[in-house]
Order: sequence, then C-alpha cells, then structure tokens
Amino acid sequence: MKKKSNSLSILFAAAEAAPFAKEGGLGDVVGALPKYLSRMGHDVRIVIPRYYRIDVEKFSLKLLPGTVVVPMGSIGHQYCAVYEGKLPDSDVPVYFLEHHGYFGRSGLYQEDGTGYPDNDRRFLFLSKASLEICKMLHFYPDVIHAHDWHTAVLPVLLNTSYRYDHHAGATASLLTLHNVQHQGSFHSSLMDIIGISWKHFNYLELEKDDRVNLLKGGIYHATLLNTVSRGYAREIQSPDFGCGLDDVLRERAADLSGILNGVDYNEWNPSKDIYIAKKYNSRSVKSGKAACKTELQKTVGLPLRDDVPLFGMVSRMVKQKGIDILAEAIHRILEMDIQFVMVGNGEPWAHFYFGRIAASYPEKFACYIGYSESLAHKVEAGSDFFVMPSSFEPCGLNQMYSLAYGTPPIVRATGGLDDTVENFNEIAGTGTGFKFGQHSANALYDSIGWATYTFYNNQAGLAALRKNGMSQRFTWEDAAVKYENLYHLGVRRRRGTDYYVKRFETQMQKK
Repeated sequence: MKKKSNSLSILFAAAEAAPFAKEGGLGDVVGALPKYLSRMGHDVRIVIPRYYRIDVEKFSLKLLPGTVVVPMGSIGHQYCAVYEGKLPDSDVPVYFLEHHGYFGRSGLYQEDGTGYPDNDRRFLFLSKASLEICKMLHFYPDVIHAHDWHTAVLPVLLNTSYRYDHHAGATASLLTLHNVQHQGSFHSSLMDIIGISWKHFNYLELEKDDRVNLLKGGIYHATLLNTVSRGYAREIQSPDFGCGLDDVLRERAADLSGILNGVDYNEWNPSKDIYIAKKYNSRSVKSGKAACKTELQKTVGLPLRDDVPLFGMVSRMVKQKGIDILAEAIHRILEMDIQFVMVGNGEPWAHFYFGRIAASYPEKFACYIGYSESLAHKVEAGSDFFVMPSSFEPCGLNQMYSLAYGTPPIVRATGGLDDTVENFNEIAGTGTGFKFGQHSANALYDSIGWATYTFYNNQAGLAALRKNGMSQRFTWEDAAVKYENLYHLGVRRRRGTDYYVKRFETQMQKK
C-alpha cells in the first residue's frame, strides 16, 4: 500500500490482542483497530506477551534472530526472544515476547481467581521490552499506544529514562483507559525496578496510598488520554466512577476524549452469521428471528413458545455487569410470562445461584455456565430482548451486536451503553432500546416489565425498535479516523514543547 504523506509509525503495546490472547474488550480493540489504521496507510505494529496458550504453529509464528535485552533496574538485565506473526486478514506485524518465567503460564493475569504475585514485574517487562524491541527492529515510532495499567508505565518511561533515547525520545504517547477499576497498584519497591528517580514517587505522578500506581503515573505522563466512550470519559472524572483517580483525571480533562469501539460486522451480522438457524436482514427480521428463537429454545431446553418474550444475556457473572441486581430481581421477573436465557461465567456464587434458578424454573429459565461462541450468536439472534444491567460499562459490545440483530437491548444508562442506546419513545416510535438510570433491582425489573408489555401490547413499537436498531452502525473505520486525529495531535504536542516537564514544575511550585 502506498503510504500517505502524513502517515505515522505507531506501536501498540498491550497485554491482549484478539485472536491470540483475549479476556475482554481490550483484546478486541488491539486485535481490530491496527488493521484499519494500516489500511489508512500507517505503519502499525503490535507487541504482546507470548503466553503459552498462544500456539506457535497454529498462528505460523516465526522466531526472529537475536535477543531483546531489557533493563529491569535493581534486578538487572533480563532477556527475551521474539516471535513474529500477523494479525489475521492484514499485514500488521505482531511481535510476541518469549519469556518462560513471566509468560509461560496457563493464565494471562491470574490462576484460580488469584492474580500472579509478580504481575508488577511481568508487565513492567512487557513495557520495557516494547521500547527495546524498537532497537532490534530499527523502528522509530511516532506514537506509542499503551493500553490500561499493564503498559501505562510506557508514558512514564518516555518522559524519564527514555526521554533522550535515539529511537523513542521524540515519541508521543496515547494511553487508552479501558477500565480504571484496575490500576496496577504495587509495593513502592517497584520504583527500583522501574529504574527511574524516586523523585517521581510523588502525589502527582506514581504514588497513591504509599504504593506505586502504574495507571496514575500513565495518566499524568501520557501525551493524550482516551477512553472507549464519551460517557465513560465523563463518568471517570467523578468520585462514583473514578475509583480514586477522579481528581487526577479532572486535572487531565482537556487531554481526555472518548472514542467508541467498533463492531466487526463481518462476524456479527445476521445476514451472514454461520451460527444461526436462518439468516435475515431488516426486511426479513420478523421471520428470521422467529426461526432463530425456536432454535435457541431447542438448544437450551426451553419450551418451544413463540407467544412469550425471550430475554437473553451473555455476560461475565460479576458485580460490574449487574449480576447482583439481576439475582435480587430474578424471582419477580420470572413471575411474568416470559423466558430467560443466561450464558456466562464468573463468580462462583453466581454459578450456583443461577444454576438453582434454572432447576427451579425449568420452563422459564436456562443457564449455560461458560462461554460458547456459537451459543452467543444464537442468543443475539434468537432473543426478543437483550439484558445488560451493568453498574458501569466503559464501552460494551453486546448492546451493539444486539442492535445489529434487531434485538432491542435493556441497559443501564451508563458509559458506552448510554452513548449507543436511545430510549424507546412509544408515541413517536423512535429509539433503539430500553434504558434505566438507577442501578437497582427495582429499576431492572421495571424495564424488563416495560419490554414485556411492549411485546404483548405494542407489536408495531417492537417492529420500530428492531428496524431502528438495525439501521445503527458503529464501525472501526469511524473509530480509526478519530484515533488518527489523536495521534497527529499527540505528535504535534510532543515535538512542539517539553510540555510535561513544564507542567510538573509548575504544579510542584504551587505546593
């Protein structure tokens, strides 16, 4: 591809990238966005760990000659080999760091529900190796795109020990905050392994509650910041959603933006979905969904009824996803003449609780513990409504999938859910779903009740909701253009002034 005159060299550094290693939306972004940036003419590359779940042969990974030497402060230099692969359906190189001690494990972050005790060193190693690999590749990135706490130390390093580095000294940084609840908080001795002056262990930069907080340091030092929705960008500046970093985020508010994730409509598209009983589009949605509903009921063992609304949910069973208020409301919900399908896993209590609900209401409630790609598609296509009662949701993808499948979502008005779903207006026939504000069992019950009433008493309104939702599009092409603008802004700022040194000195003087 011919490069544009304003093309950039961009390095993604992250703990996940689909399809190689993924546990959430972070993996989706890193596995998708670089493809679209590359098609726009940018030189985009990705660095992630070579977790041992990543099959070298399956992905045709090639071992590169040479070794990356990684300075790890007080514990000395460490080393890793590098495998190279490509993002599927693209020419985007992906570099996998091979280090048995750090990444030769069954999990990405934890095992049996417990985080690895050396996660601080594991992801510091990932961050530093991401910079050092540039020397091996003779790659001079204009921008390093860091993601969440795992690589949030990169902006710190770019402004300190790598400030005058030949390869990375002029590099701008963008830190994407996928979920500020997870911050990378560790013992203060990590400062010695980071290998920068202890003067950076202060209330403005890396110190929080007398511990090193990697996300806080990244927020302070990054050239620019963004989250994965405009709503979440606003929310995290408040005490309710900022998880103790709201004051830091308010300080950087002018540099913080929200960009919605995109949807892969090649995968999530009812007109070409290989997993569902009958393909359909907006013109054939009624008959298509009827066939898919019957298939879903057969698959999960519910009675074959087309005369009741079927509610679907595919989610991690954790408090953030509203599993607690669903548990509180589910008995009352099932007093209505409805059916409910739940797919997911998470906290052990939820597995047992909803398993008992399924045993108690076999005609109404089905529960699949685990994740099945084919079943997730069947739920989106076969459900009449999709339930997402999250306490907070930085972006969310299932509500976007639901809109594409003509399955009106029922969501709490928070973060990306609020940004992407328009509340149903029964009189005007507008809207794409049902929203509730208060995070409570009563609010969830009322919204499911509203959707149930609509199914039984307002088929024209339901048809409008389906049509309106299927007309929505949230594409990676749109997101890539917005990220491109951020990258160019970051480069101009980084090379135009030593902004961060001046800002730090000014703030210290105020104290």
